[in-house]
Amino acid sequence: MDNIFSARVEAVRSLMQSNGWDILILTGSDPHASEYPAPRWQQVCWVSGFTGEAGDLVITRDHAGLWTDTRYFIQARHQLDGTGIQLHKMRVPEQVPIPEWIASLGMEAPVIAIDGLCQGVEAVRALQEAVPSASIQAVPDILSPLWEDRPAIPVSPIITLGEDLVGESREAKLHWLRKWMILKEVDAILLSSLDEIAWLLNVRGSDIDYNPLVISYLLVTMEQAYWFVRKDESADMDEETMASFGELQSDEVTICNYEEVDLALSTFVMEDVDRIYIDPATLNIRIRETLDESDYNVLEGPSPVPLKKAVKNTVEIDGMREAHLEDGLAMEQFLYWLEQHAGQVNEWEAACELGRLRSRIPGYRGDSFETISAYGPSAALPHYVTPREGSALLEPRGLYLVDSGGQYLFGTTDITRTVPLGPCTALEVEDYTLVLRGHIDLAMAVFPRGTAGCQIDALAREPLWRARRNFGHGTGHGVGFFLGVHEGPQDIRQNFNRQPLEPGMISSDEPGLYREGMHGVRHENLLLCRPVGDNEFGSWLGFETLTLCHYDTSCLDVSLLTADERDWLNSYNERVFRELSPRLPAEVAAWLRDKTRPV
Repeated sequence: MDNIFSARVEAVRSLMQSNGWDILILTGSDPHASEYPAPRWQQVCWVSGFTGEAGDLVITRDHAGLWTDTRYFIQARHQLDGTGIQLHKMRVPEQVPIPEWIASLGMEAPVIAIDGLCQGVEAVRALQEAVPSASIQAVPDILSPLWEDRPAIPVSPIITLGEDLVGESREAKLHWLRKWMILKEVDAILLSSLDEIAWLLNVRGSDIDYNPLVISYLLVTMEQAYWFVRKDESADMDEETMASFGELQSDEVTICNYEEVDLALSTFVMEDVDRIYIDPATLNIRIRETLDESDYNVLEGPSPVPLKKAVKNTVEIDGMREAHLEDGLAMEQFLYWLEQHAGQVNEWEAACELGRLRSRIPGYRGDSFETISAYGPSAALPHYVTPREGSALLEPRGLYLVDSGGQYLFGTTDITRTVPLGPCTALEVEDYTLVLRGHIDLAMAVFPRGTAGCQIDALAREPLWRARRNFGHGTGHGVGFFLGVHEGPQDIRQNFNRQPLEPGMISSDEPGLYREGMHGVRHENLLLCRPVGDNEFGSWLGFETLTLCHYDTSCLDVSLLTADERDWLNSYNERVFRELSPRLPAEVAAWLRDKTRPV
């Protein structure tokens, strides 16, 4: 049956026919390779109705397909129903990525249209390599002829953060970057990743929901930094933004118009600038083509900023500890409220209550992502979107999963708790326990310096694997400091990533298990990587758990735990009570005392 999304697919095909395109590719990103794009660039969602954060759409004259990973398979099947769009599964052994799939069509010299602003350099090269006969046309804002009410590029207030909050001035960060440029023998570096720019300039905004980022580009030379940023010229800027711009310009940052970055890169005449460095993993093909047409020599490689940003300094680490203490107080009051209201509230109402509790924390700047409030079968979708209308009642039985986090001026949090709301089945108890075992085993890990996250991922999966169970998403991701809740370059997952875990990195620990139509389980804390000693065998690292919120033991099969796992759980729960109870209301502290008694 036709629906609005199948009609949009047909409209895209008409656009393709009028332009002589055989294939059109849309990505789920924006001009800055962002994981969470602003509404203006949610092109995949507009055409297909798929709302997941990771999804690319390919449309030919007789096929439409969505490529996404294991986190979204169930969601995609539901959202694509009736659209005529076929699900193509990624991160599975039988996966066929888009370039290889297009090559398998056997088309002679196909004309492939892409959005030049939202398609990255590396993705285009992979496509060219797989289909060398193809003619690839990079068209900026490719859907604009069809998307009549397309949202504008957002402009939000901008703030600057001082050394007291972030531990290092922008002058010091720019000095570090310029020293790196000298070693690389380049005269300038162009940054397009929004979190890198925000970190380097110590600026924050809210151009993208849940992400304190400012849509912009940054060109850094040995003498100057040119920030191409959105400015609302039609109205007076708020005082805070004006003050931030003034402060930046006094620090030798030149404020330029975002829309003029193409023109600037093609016409800038900068003395002593010949070699410009770019990161093809984050730069869009439109900007790359502009540089190709310039007189500059372009060098490519990974940006140095993500690794520097991932290793938190002492001020950031102290701030993250404070953020997790405050966040833990809100979480415990929420879980106490939840126990009193099981059977009376739904998923959406629970999410709103948690948001209300967080909003009372001084320094709160919003949630770090949309709260996943999921009861029973809803929790089987790892990235479930809680509906405002018609969400499930939280019944006083079974499992409820809440994955949430806060953005604070002094840090970012991300926590998942799976909560028994009453009697649970034997299978729910077993799944809950096995996932918690995996979570604990990773938290207890000790490993030699130089170890990458992919080398310890199996620690979180081994209890599940022994029971012939598994989960499809990664075990851990990096977390920023009042920045993105997902950041690299480190991660903890099965995909091979050479980046070692280093002291100062903060990563999540979140194994899970999902049974479609039944329940889902996920346990998540944030871990700080830290040194744990040196001996004749080398330097050793381990983790400090930052998150402070108890694990409910009423749904636990203690017989499945090892002695070490049981000791860790008891010690952690006791620590949560000891650190949080002095600041909790008396009735919540008494309740928490009961919840954290040793098993």
